[in-house]
Amino acid sequence: MPKLIAGSVRVDRYQRRALVTGVVAAAAFVALAAAPYVLDPAVTSSWIKLFYLITLATMWNLLAGYAGMVSVGQQAYIGLGAYGLFVFNDMGFDPYSSALIASVAVGVIALPLSFIAFRLRGGYFAIGTWVIAEAVRQIVIRFDNLGAGRGRSISNYTADPVFRNMFTYWLALGILALALVVTFYLLRSRMGIALQSIRDNEVAARALGINVSRTKRIVFVIAAMGAALAGSVICIQAIGVASPNQIFSVSYSAFMIFMVLIGGIGTIEGPILGAVIYFVMDLYFSQLGLWYLVVLGLLAILVTLFLPKGIWGAIHERFNISLFPVGHRIVPVADKFLPQSSAQPTVKEKRPNGRFRR
Repeated sequence: MPKLIAGSVRVDRYQRRALVTGVVAAAAFVALAAAPYVLDPAVTSSWIKLFYLITLATMWNLLAGYAGMVSVGQQAYIGLGAYGLFVFNDMGFDPYSSALIASVAVGVIALPLSFIAFRLRGGYFAIGTWVIAEAVRQIVIRFDNLGAGRGRSISNYTADPVFRNMFTYWLALGILALALVVTFYLLRSRMGIALQSIRDNEVAARALGINVSRTKRIVFVIAAMGAALAGSVICIQAIGVASPNQIFSVSYSAFMIFMVLIGGIGTIEGPILGAVIYFVMDLYFSQLGLWYLVVLGLLAILVTLFLPKGIWGAIHERFNISLFPVGHRIVPVADKFLPQSSAQPTVKEKRPNGRFRR
């Protein structure tokens, strides 16, 4: 006779919700890919900036929000992505292929740089990444074929401005899709759980058997490649680099931090929301000059004081909404019967005649 057991639980990874998210996101990206055919080029050109802003915010959030590595030197990889585009463009590749190849090259460069950066902790790590970025800029401007300190323009470029805008738009959209997909599936994997353990307590994570250095190094390289791709898009849209000081500016890291903090650090949705807010403010209020920066600073202070988890963090806490489910939960399972083979063995009783019965 089967036995009835109660109180069983299972781990739910939101599989159904993740599937719905994937379908909706795919439909949204298909619609966005068709936008150049129905919208004015001026609109799609402005969206290119929104796409690379979301990419930059997502990569910085992956680095700091999930791995606990607060970097103020991501402009190093933005600049290397832009200048790497020149290197491979001079080899005969078109700018769009050069952007993809340059991102791989930047990932290779970021790997040994991680061994230097990881010798530092906390605030020293943040300062160290900024020093690395400055060192990279000083090295790049030593090469005359890269324009030295004067900047450079792109050759072998699409002559028609309409097609140039369309190709750049699709490249920026594809990079954004790639950044979100990689982030989503990375965080849903075992490495995502390891990352959050490292962020919360690195010593405890190491005690649990997590290879802390390898996990952090993988994320460090991924974030560098994402920043390099965004840097390539910035360069292509501007038809070159006006100044190395501009493409290696620390303001890029400042804007990344701003977008992630006001949107919600440690979430996928937060950086997207923060990038949209920054994009809208930059689009309509950047002409205010110095007051524009004052408004940005006041907004960051207010959000930090009253919404420490960011705008999306407050929304999630209040309404329990998650567009990109990467966590897990324990779900009780309804009472079920346990097969006889798994039940506890019965005890044999001895009859008066000497025989045994169950």
